[in-house]
Amino acid sequence: MNYVMGIDLGTSSVKVSVMNKEGDIVSQESSDLSVDQEQPGYSEQDPEEWVTATTVAIVNLALKDHIDLNDVEGVSFSGQMHGLVLMDKDNAVLRPAILWDDTRTTEQCKEIMDICGDDFLKITRNRPLEGFTLPKILWVKENEPKIFAQAKTFLLPKDYLRFRMTGDISMEYSDAAGTVLLDVENKTWSKEICDKLGLNIDICPKLVSSIDEVGKISEHYSKFSGMSMNTRVFAGAADNAAGAIGAGIMDESKVMISTGTSGVVLKHEDSIRDYGGKLHFFNHAIPDKYYSMGVTLAAGHSLSWLHDNFGESMSMEEFVKLAGESQVGAHGLLFTPYIVGERTPYADSKIRGSFIGVSSKNNKADFVRAVLEGVIFSYEDILKIYHEHGEKFDTVYSIGGGAKSPLWLQIQANVFNTKVSTIENEQGPGLGAAMIAAVGVKWFSDLHECADKFIKKGKSYWPEPEKADRYKELYKIYSQIYAQTKEMNHELIDFRNND
Repeated sequence: MNYVMGIDLGTSSVKVSVMNKEGDIVSQESSDLSVDQEQPGYSEQDPEEWVTATTVAIVNLALKDHIDLNDVEGVSFSGQMHGLVLMDKDNAVLRPAILWDDTRTTEQCKEIMDICGDDFLKITRNRPLEGFTLPKILWVKENEPKIFAQAKTFLLPKDYLRFRMTGDISMEYSDAAGTVLLDVENKTWSKEICDKLGLNIDICPKLVSSIDEVGKISEHYSKFSGMSMNTRVFAGAADNAAGAIGAGIMDESKVMISTGTSGVVLKHEDSIRDYGGKLHFFNHAIPDKYYSMGVTLAAGHSLSWLHDNFGESMSMEEFVKLAGESQVGAHGLLFTPYIVGERTPYADSKIRGSFIGVSSKNNKADFVRAVLEGVIFSYEDILKIYHEHGEKFDTVYSIGGGAKSPLWLQIQANVFNTKVSTIENEQGPGLGAAMIAAVGVKWFSDLHECADKFIKKGKSYWPEPEKADRYKELYKIYSQIYAQTKEMNHELIDFRNND
């Protein structure tokens, strides 16, 4: 038997999937990860935990699931984006990794634009935001100079994990674009930006393509994990790029919505597009292609927060089903999912969420419904940007937590007024990572051929005209909330920080 392995390094867990040539998941194991949030706005992880958790999952594949690891021909990766891992001359990690949802770098984002101006957007195709890697590098440089003085290079999470498994230090384009240090069109690190910000360009690792073979399992990691030194290792992709591949988003007529801790609206792009910085624009894992995307920072997290605080002993599935006892508009209750700030279309780390229209008529079912609808309205905010730029698409593919509830999927179809489809064997970024490995070991000529074999389409949901009209009316009200609560929320954040 021949297998490929996809390793999906997330924020809360790492999931390792083994697949055969038919695209079937033969086995899957995962390990949880912890996040250190020692003060508001901070979010860090110990990179060593990534290595340990991944290895535990791999060992369990062999011990619990009886997978012969010698049969794994190739392995590839998907990973949480933007996290900063600083390494010294001996490749030792200098400090905990600063993660994508860390928001301490507001001053550094302003500094970047003050120094680089509009040239920054022309080069990187993105505005510097707190979640991206470059502001984190500047924060360490300015706030931890002794640590930064020891830094020889930096990596992103899945690239660090790959280094520990192979010894190869490199970064692939779909993740590198998310550092906002990459010249996206020319696929090179930007010396101009480095020079303006006082950074040595040598800190940037070598660049590779997602499907490039970067080595084999090292002798040390083979002894550590039981994996074969003959297993070929491929660079992999940023989680959103890998998720798009795993959902079959390979042409411009389709859009992917992925609901995890955060929520992503992603569109395939065949060529360079200019969205004026309103959307992220990154190199794709598909060679010489791109993808654009917008992010809701607290999508699934908003629902988890409500469940953890008010779900009592109910399972998440039971909790979500409560929304079916409510109706369109949750009896006049609206929710904005800004509970950790927001990214698209409002790049605002200090905005916070709101329940608007609370009355004595509302019950728990209304609050659950309002959260589901509010998250989907935040996706509509992003889709609206595409519509304004003349983009058209006929299908929205929904993956992640938002694809597990038929009710939530139907609400998506009604709010977007577009067909929403699912993937039957949906595994998110992990499937995309396995597909990269399958192409790498030459099971398929390219990712399109692999997608035809590996991806199995699921159920589709069509808009219900009357409900779609009601949601269109409600969205107009929702769209006013940000502007009318922004100043108040900023004042409340300042008040809290002075406690």
